[in-house]
Amino acid sequence: MDAVRVALLREVLAGTEWLGATRRFAGTLRSSVVPHGGGLLLVGTARYEPWHLAAHLVDEAAWSGTPELTPTLVRHEVLATDPAHLSTGLGRIEAARRGETLLVVAPDAPDPELLTRVHDARRAGATVLSLGAGDRDLGALSHEALAVPESPDLDLDTVQHLVSAAAGENALPEARGRGRLRDRLSRLADQLTAPPPTRW
Repeated sequence: MDAVRVALLREVLAGTEWLGATRRFAGTLRSSVVPHGGGLLLVGTARYEPWHLAAHLVDEAAWSGTPELTPTLVRHEVLATDPAHLSTGLGRIEAARRGETLLVVAPDAPDPELLTRVHDARRAGATVLSLGAGDRDLGALSHEALAVPESPDLDLDTVQHLVSAAAGENALPEARGRGRLRDRLSRLADQLTAPPPTRW
């Protein structure tokens, strides 16, 4: 979706909660990857691979001069014939560590195996973001979640366009205050449950 179509979409959605919600989510995404120099992992469910979001984030990374937004697409099924950039399997989530960000796009309920891997990544210190139908279990594992309920006016694909476009903007609105209590408690819990640093 080009910039003109995104602008028209924003006009249509003016006055709704979606512009602010997608900008906040995009701001969280950007602020979680830029300071760490990247490390963005993008995964869908067993029935849905977020190809379009991956492509849009690659474009936004190039256009905005923010290479940190370029994701690694993590796939549920990798074939031996797949090219290198499409050969990252679910084991990569297990290897996620502090400073990396895991973005889960889930239009349907994630299977228990994916939820277990997301939980392990969070315990290892990765930032977990989720975008989708609002699955309760996935939401509980996420530092930030944006639920997109089924609606004839707005769908997950459109919201992904808005999020990727906002993530590529150079001037995202800054968060006010010190953050919500839930966010601060979440960060504290992550610090307390993180494994000790490895000594070489």
